Amino acid sequence: MSLIKSISGIRGTIGGLPGVSLSPLDIVLFTSAYARLIKESYPQERHSVIVGRDARISGDMVRQIVCGTLRACGMDVTDIGLASTPTTEMAVVFSGASGGIILTASHNPRQWNALKLLGPGGEFLNGEEGEKILEFAQTGDLTFAEVDALGNYSEDDFTERHIEAVLNHPLVNVEAIYRAGFSAVLDGINSVGGLVMPKLLESLGVTCHKIHCEPTGDFAHNPEPLPHHLTDLSAEVVARKATLGISVDPDVDRLALVCEDGSMFGEEYTLVACADYVLGKTAVQHPGQVLHTVSNLSSTRALKDVTEKHNGIYTASAVGEVNVVTEMKRTGSVIGGEGNGGVILPSLHYGRDALIGTALFLSHLAEKDLSVSGLRNSFPYYHMSKNRVDIPDHTDMGSLMSLIQKAYPTASVTDTDGLRLDFENEKKWVCLRKSNTEPILRIYSEAQDREQADALASEIIALL
Repeated sequence: MSLIKSISGIRGTIGGLPGVSLSPLDIVLFTSAYARLIKESYPQERHSVIVGRDARISGDMVRQIVCGTLRACGMDVTDIGLASTPTTEMAVVFSGASGGIILTASHNPRQWNALKLLGPGGEFLNGEEGEKILEFAQTGDLTFAEVDALGNYSEDDFTERHIEAVLNHPLVNVEAIYRAGFSAVLDGINSVGGLVMPKLLESLGVTCHKIHCEPTGDFAHNPEPLPHHLTDLSAEVVARKATLGISVDPDVDRLALVCEDGSMFGEEYTLVACADYVLGKTAVQHPGQVLHTVSNLSSTRALKDVTEKHNGIYTASAVGEVNVVTEMKRTGSVIGGEGNGGVILPSLHYGRDALIGTALFLSHLAEKDLSVSGLRNSFPYYHMSKNRVDIPDHTDMGSLMSLIQKAYPTASVTDTDGLRLDFENEKKWVCLRKSNTEPILRIYSEAQDREQADALASEIIALL
């Protein structure tokens, strides 16, 4: 069993010993530490917190503990039930809450759950705030409210408001999507995507065929939206002669697409396609303005190519949504995100959002009047090889990265987040980074064809 404590929240498997798994005691401890941080950082008479969750089997149990603990800390709770991560983020803003807690382990398997922590802007806590929570939890210096100061409890639903905000966004061409008469097969991975995504698609006039959309939390396949997990979706797209297939992860902040022929559009290219559309539209609206985009160091270089096609400037950030958002704010980026299918449109909110990603993609597809595979072929082609190796807790990562770096003396080195080696003349790169959420080392390599990317990854794995 595993319990991972980081500045981005607490994540672990259900069942087992406190401090080793995500036990009820750990949930109380970290929720109380979060409440202390919010109260000390934003002093006011009353605080309110939004709580939303995905459909994991353990979700309702964790929800009850979190809501009760927040109330015991004197904080009012608005429970929004089954809700996507971006919906929960926007609910914090809509309601003017002091913060939010999202109960989801994202793409992790069914035995995992997590507490993702938001500040009053509906954004993830920064590194300093996260460190304070870890410190409060470690010292156990926590206090609870007296009986007359206990927090209140209420329930609400913000999904419709989220969808309405997407539909009303000026970059979303609802009319063009309606006219196109698209049909889509949706894989909701037995979580909240099966509830929210059909509502969005129907509001856009898209015929929606659903698979794995019952929100049971008993995932029909590995919940990470990777090609080898989406064979059911691919087959259904071909069988129904649908325009495209749509897959989201359990908390709906990642978006992967399938072409009409059943081939993968590529989760790395979700952001590329949306950025191409946003950059094109924004350039027309603001002629002469230099437009910026951001993705992390582990994302495809195709975003850089597309950005430069629009005379914009691309910047790479450290891995992690909070790092991408920080760099987007610094550069004033019009769009950004991560190559795992995470699209961030700051004019809606600073969070990965599969709903706005879907609406932007369909707008682009409708205006281009291309098939999904045709749109994919309009972008520069790169192949990315994504690998992972288990690493023992005692591994000296600094020494390991140093040895790998020495094996490639001619490569350009970026070590702000793990290790990235660029071979610019060959237009290929490899990035090694220890995961914040799992005891693994991720190894991503990219080149202009599969053989080069796989060969580079194999070299690194052999060295490891």
